[in-house]
Amino acid sequence: MRVTAKGEYATRAVLHLAMQHPGVVTIHEIAARNRIPAKYLEQILLELRRAGLIVSRRGVHGGYKLTRHPSEVSIGDVLRVADHRITDSSCGQCDLERGYPCADPDGCGLKQVWSDVHLAVEKILFETTFADVCARSHCTSLPRSDSRLCELQV
Repeated sequence: MRVTAKGEYATRAVLHLAMQHPGVVTIHEIAARNRIPAKYLEQILLELRRAGLIVSRRGVHGGYKLTRHPSEVSIGDVLRVADHRITDSSCGQCDLERGYPCADPDGCGLKQVWSDVHLAVEKILFETTFADVCARSHCTSLPRSDSRLCELQV
């Protein structure tokens, strides 16, 4: 499994939005609280917006927020947008893209192992929602509400 810096930053940004759901959060708050360069975060948030995971609002009270409840957005959803591939192995790729293609793509016994690993990782990433991650963080429930108010511990 390979998570790039971009994927890491994207998941941190979405977690921040999930913890503040349904509120609107500024890019500067996300960047400062998560130690993400603001210019790079701007590009990441643009991709997440284009993918329909977040929306932006302009103006004095503008910022970003999730388009869906955190229980409906998985870690895998975000990584797929940010990194395009979630798991990777030369056994799964029989081309020269990575520089060392599988020597025996038809008879390689490791190919099935890597496939099983790929499926297991994807299962975890796509079944784990940001509500799950928020619940693992320091959270307090809001009275008479579905959502949770969670504060990032910095």
